[in-house]
Amino acid sequence: MRVGEAGPGDLSSAFDAGAPAYDQLVGANPGYHSALHLTARRMRIPNRGKGLRLLDAGCGTGASTAALLAVAPEAEIVAVDASRGMLDAAQAKDWPPSVRFVHTPIEDLAEHGITGPFDAILAAYLVRNLADPDAQLREFRSLLRPGGTLAVHEYSVRDSAVATRIWHAVCWGIIIPAGWWRTRDAGLYRYLWRSVLAFDGATAFRQRLTDAGFTGVHSETVPGWEANIVHTFLADAPQ
Repeated sequence: MRVGEAGPGDLSSAFDAGAPAYDQLVGANPGYHSALHLTARRMRIPNRGKGLRLLDAGCGTGASTAALLAVAPEAEIVAVDASRGMLDAAQAKDWPPSVRFVHTPIEDLAEHGITGPFDAILAAYLVRNLADPDAQLREFRSLLRPGGTLAVHEYSVRDSAVATRIWHAVCWGIIIPAGWWRTRDAGLYRYLWRSVLAFDGATAFRQRLTDAGFTGVHSETVPGWEANIVHTFLADAPQ
């Protein structure tokens, strides 16, 4: 697959190619890390995570892992990603022994000995990229202990014409040119632009979570320019 042809279910090599510049590119977005930390706080993980087991599904270069660690420094965190390049970038950073990284597609956790129950799962910028999101959401539900929380941190613009226009402008004015300048291949960032436009609106995705068997489904957006573009979707495994 060429990076310019990246599509759902076939993105690992595209992210491998983009990994060396990824942290610099997302770091240029003043809200990127703060939004992830906000989603982690919204998970309301108790007691600094003491005695809990958390899954960071699609950890990338570790930004979402760091957000989980900030709110649950005493939890065991298993962080997984299908991209070897992104995972190498994550593992090169300093982490406590309670954080473990595993190279695997999210669909193949069991093959790598990763089984439930987890007390909470964070999936940041992952579900939009999956070949079968409904099957994976059902699998997340099965991996959670009863009452455990799934947080999906994701782009969703379909419900807002204003958010859609901002997304077009930011992608073509900043993200895609910056990706080209850093990597000389903007295919991954053109894919990002297209995939967000194609993804569920917030209302539809909440219904998708309900259809997957979750309860207490709700969502909140983030502040700043990403308002109504980036959302925290929260859902609980049935008791």
